[in-house]
Amino acid sequence: MSEQMGGDRLRDSFARQSLMTTLGAQMLSHSPGRCQLAAPILPGMRQQHGAGHAGVTFALGDTAAGYAALSMMPEGREVMTAEMKINLMSPALGERLLATGEVVRAGRRLVVVRAEVAAERAGERVTVAILQGTMIPVDLP
Repeated sequence: MSEQMGGDRLRDSFARQSLMTTLGAQMLSHSPGRCQLAAPILPGMRQQHGAGHAGVTFALGDTAAGYAALSMMPEGREVMTAEMKINLMSPALGERLLATGEVVRAGRRLVVVRAEVAAERAGERVTVAILQGTMIPVDLP
């Protein structure tokens, strides 16, 4: 999906996500079936040990996977998460989180997605979580 054909739709939708605005998240890139987001690990987003909170990791990964799914939908269709599993693999230590969402399979009624979230610290990236889930296409008013 090019920026001209569907990119504006994805970016416009992302701009309306108040949670992503609160997190300071940005859409770095997208293509058909793929989306990459980034968000700083701000002081108010840390858990008691100083690592980024798993809730932030989940929100970013779920959103990246959702926009990967949305990139496969025709104009006028949206997606919503039906279920999402997360495996936390390492503490989210660093300056920012990078989430890459991908479509595994896009069907008419279900879209299987996955996302990988990495923490970036001093230019190095460590995978902190892997998510897998299902999005459902919906028609919203």
